[in-house]
Amino acid sequence: MTGLQDPTGAGDSFAGGFLGWLARAGRVDADSRRQAMAYRAAMASLAIEAFSPARLIAAQPTEIADRVSTLHRMVEFRLESFSK
Repeated sequence: MTGLQDPTGAGDSFAGGFLGWLARAGRVDADSRRQAMAYRAAMASLAIEAFSPARLIAAQPTEIADRVSTLHRMVEFRLESFSK
């Protein structure tokens, strides 16, 4: 990952990753929605790495899957309550 280069299109790719995964899964159950949330984050992270959609176009399916796997490992946490 190269870091932020251009935030243009991050929201569109965020939405596209979510809807694209649901379309591919062919269902909208809780598990599919959770997976779609990871794919939307992966796609948005790719979108901000270069100017224009070049980085998204160059992304390979295995690279996207690797980002989703990395995110999955990173976000396993115990949820604490905000109210104390």
